Amino acid sequence: MGNKIKIGIIFGGRSTEHEVSLVTAESVLKNIDMEKYDITMIGITKKGQWLKYAGPINKISTGEWQELAEKEVFHWEECKSFDVIFPLLHGCNGEDGTIQGLFELAEVPYVGSGVLGSALGMDKAYAKIIFEREGIPQGDYITFTRKQIYNDLESVIEHIESKLEYPCFVKPSNAGSSIGVNKAKDRMELQKALKIAAEYDGRILVEEFINGREVECAVLGNDEPAASTVGEIIPGKEFYDYDAKYKDENSRIIIPADLPADTVELIRNYAVKAFKSLDCSGLSRVDFFVHKETGKVYINEINTMPGFTSISMYPKLWEASGLPYSKLIDKLLELAIERFEDKKRLYY
Repeated sequence: MGNKIKIGIIFGGRSTEHEVSLVTAESVLKNIDMEKYDITMIGITKKGQWLKYAGPINKISTGEWQELAEKEVFHWEECKSFDVIFPLLHGCNGEDGTIQGLFELAEVPYVGSGVLGSALGMDKAYAKIIFEREGIPQGDYITFTRKQIYNDLESVIEHIESKLEYPCFVKPSNAGSSIGVNKAKDRMELQKALKIAAEYDGRILVEEFINGREVECAVLGNDEPAASTVGEIIPGKEFYDYDAKYKDENSRIIIPADLPADTVELIRNYAVKAFKSLDCSGLSRVDFFVHKETGKVYINEINTMPGFTSISMYPKLWEASGLPYSKLIDKLLELAIERFEDKKRLYY
C-alpha cells in the first residue's frame, strides 16, 4: 500500500446529473488499475452529505451505495490526505468550479479544469462570448434572465422572434446532459421551453437552429493539449437530448466520423482553441455541428467533465486514437499532478 498513489474518487453530487455521475464512477472504478492505486470512494448524496463507501462497485450506479455507506461520513478536510482526487461529478456543484475551489483550498491535485475553466465551461452563455472573441464560428444566440421570463414573457418571445427564426433551441445556461433543453418550432412551444429552462437556471440561452450533423472531439492535456479523432452522433430522437444520450438504444456513435480530412482537421484545431481559450486543463469534450448543406463547422459547447462510461464518446474517441480506457485514466491522473506542481504559488 505504501507505494501506491492515494486517490479519492468522488461521485454523485447535488446536481440534476447525479445519476449520470454514478454510472461514470462505476465505469471508471471497473477499469482503473487497482494494483497501482490505493482508492477511497466518496459519494455525495443529493442532499449534499459526503459519505465514505467501501462496498461493491456494482452498487454505485443503482444508487444502493448510499444505504451501505450511511454511517461512514467523510469530512472534506480529509481531501488533504490524498495524492490526487478524481471528481467524477457532472453539472452544477461539481463541474462548475465550486468543488474545484474547495480542492484548491485543500491544496490537493485534482483531475480536470481549475476554477476558472470549469466555471466558464459550464456557463454556455459566457463560453460563447469567449468563443466569439477567439473567432470560432457559432450560431446566433440571445440570453435572458429568469426574471425577464417570469415578469414579461411576451416581450421576451417578441424579441426572440425578431432575431431568430423557428425552430430554435432553448437551454439553461448552466446545465449539462441536455437537461432542460427543448426545441421550439412555434410560439406555443417556445413559451413552454422558456418556462422549463427557467426552472433549471437563472440565465437562459436561446440559440439559432443549425441544420447540422452533430460531431464531437476529445481534448487531453494541460498547456499543450492534443485533440482526438472526431466522432459523429446519430440521435435516436429528433435531437440529442437526455433520453437520446442515456436511454434510447437507437442512438449511436460513429468513430471516426465520415467527414473530409480538412473538415476533421479544422474541428480538431477548433477544439484545442476552445479548450485553451477557457483555460481548461486535463480533459474536455468539444461538440460541433457540421452544416448538412454547406459543410461549415460551428461550435456548440464544451464539456469539462464529459461522460466517462466505457461506451461514452470521450473514452471511445481516445480509444480510437490509440489510448485505451485504463491508460486514459492513468494519463488524466498524471496531468492532474503535473498541473498542481506547475500552478504552485508562494504565500507570504
